Amino acid sequence: MFGFKKKKMESPSIEISSPLSGQFLALDEVQDEAFSSKAMGEGFAILPDSGKVIAPFDGIIAHIMEKSKHAILIEHNSGVQLLIHVGMDTVSLKGKGFTAHVSNGDRVKKGQLLLEFDMETLRENGCSTVTPIVVPGGQDTISRVEVVSESKQPANETVLRIFC
Repeated sequence: MFGFKKKKMESPSIEISSPLSGQFLALDEVQDEAFSSKAMGEGFAILPDSGKVIAPFDGIIAHIMEKSKHAILIEHNSGVQLLIHVGMDTVSLKGKGFTAHVSNGDRVKKGQLLLEFDMETLRENGCSTVTPIVVPGGQDTISRVEVVSESKQPANETVLRIFC
């Protein structure tokens, strides 16, 4: 009536920083169909250039594979979860070459060291170091996941945006 335009409300978003430094890979480049088909969820992968995994945001460790230490599920304060799966076929190593610096239920801060892994040990045992980082499907609060950047990523730089 008065010519005022309603401003479109942008849905709240969560910025996800890369938990590793290295070369960005689209999920369809991952040599594991569970990830490349996006059956595990939306996201990206990193071919790491170091064996350090850091917290991509403030949150809580919802689950770490305690025996193998190859995968961490971290939960944002909003309840959104992110899976960091170090390497391919690394569960077979049963923790060899991995050092966890967190436990289930730990509160973590963005940039905090979560996990270290020996890239050479992984390679010597026939495991790829390619690390998928995915937003697991089935999280009702998420409306969409957007890849923000696809270049070589240093750890702690924003790579995903999750809209709730």
